[in-house]
Amino acid sequence: MDAVAILFISFVVGAIPFSNIVARATRGIDLRDVESGTVSGTSLFHAAGFGALVVAGVLDVAKGAFGPLLAGSDRPVLAAAAVAATVAGHDWSPFLRGAGGRGFAPSLGGLLATAWPGAVLLLASLATGLVIRQTGLTMFVAVVLLAPVLAITNGPSGALTGAAVAIPMLTKRVMGNRPAPTPRGRVYLHRLVFDHDGAP
Repeated sequence: MDAVAILFISFVVGAIPFSNIVARATRGIDLRDVESGTVSGTSLFHAAGFGALVVAGVLDVAKGAFGPLLAGSDRPVLAAAAVAATVAGHDWSPFLRGAGGRGFAPSLGGLLATAWPGAVLLLASLATGLVIRQTGLTMFVAVVLLAPVLAITNGPSGALTGAAVAIPMLTKRVMGNRPAPTPRGRVYLHRLVFDHDGAP
């Protein structure tokens, strides 16, 4: 399949807001209207419970793997770009007028399909963050480490995939769900490190 078609399909599949679909189906809730306004697994869990989280989580992980599997193992650059397109679609879904999640689940799926040590790193950081109640901070560290760790474990293609995952994830953290109040520099740094839209 043509590279442009694969990237387009990856973005569209990534943009399918499974968490919001499940929240609407089970609780009649639009996740953009609750808590932080993030359409994510965390918001879905708080709004609709563990069962809903499992259903949407499996679908979001699967959509992350779809693009790189479509690209194939013989086109690692395209596979990495497909992961980035999927995560970008998830984070800024046109079906939600630009709203979306933070990209964790589709990144996990994309990494499982291309460079599985990266998925282990993300899961370990999530588990650590839950234990110390600092998931925003531990995920920031993990995302920053993705490219160098995957360069060691998977070579240049791994580093490229790590960067492809990290760029949209970090960008979404900085942009948040609403414009930043002033002073913006401090707020953006706080968002980047702790993944919290509020002022530090």
